[in-house]
Amino acid sequence: MNMDADLDRGTSNIENRRMLPAYKQIKRYVLDRIADGTWKPGDTIPSETELVKEFGVSRMTASRALRELTAERVLTRVQGSGTFVASRHYESTVLEVRNIADEIAARRHRHTARVLKLEASDDPEAIASLDLSKGPVFHLCIVHAEEGTPIQYEDRYTNPRLFPEYLQQDFTGETPNHYMSRLASIQRAEFRIDAQKPNATIRRQLEMEIGEPCLLVSRRTWVGDSVATSVQLWHPSSRFHLVGKM
Repeated sequence: MNMDADLDRGTSNIENRRMLPAYKQIKRYVLDRIADGTWKPGDTIPSETELVKEFGVSRMTASRALRELTAERVLTRVQGSGTFVASRHYESTVLEVRNIADEIAARRHRHTARVLKLEASDDPEAIASLDLSKGPVFHLCIVHAEEGTPIQYEDRYTNPRLFPEYLQQDFTGETPNHYMSRLASIQRAEFRIDAQKPNATIRRQLEMEIGEPCLLVSRRTWVGDSVATSVQLWHPSSRFHLVGKM
């Protein structure tokens, strides 16, 4: 371990933080403590008065930092009780086809994946969804996690004519989305979003309570005139929400 390098990075991070406006220094401090696990969801963070003393700033500056972090759903403020680290509600964009690992990395979190099934399939509904006259098609079931918490169950059927080496891939190291995007550009996509209760298998894989609904995104994408993939993305509604903008 290069301790000098670690010290240099730590010093550099402190210097970079000091170059920010005071309220952003406080925001960065709070975000860093959450990211490194010092403060976990539900933990109480220092009060405005404590932050004023710690950073030598005005109460208005400390209040702005906490107010913005609350608006960004990083913190929850309870009148008379204090300010807490909010429970995680992971986001995904609706109107774009994005790689879930990139979305997680953008939040400075760690993505992991477990492949449950990777096989050839003759399921007639799957074949029809890919606009093919016959099978087999490729079938993948995979669970994506953020910081160890499962946030998406992906049930995907893929056109073997477009991705013939699909079954030989290691999708724990590279997401299906990233793999296919490397080989072919998506020309168009269609989406459908429903609130739906998962079956027992999906519920267990997502570590959900019995009776809890999912946000289900059903999506098909095209490469040229061919349907490339048909996928269902299941998300626990208690810790996930979808966003979009045009």
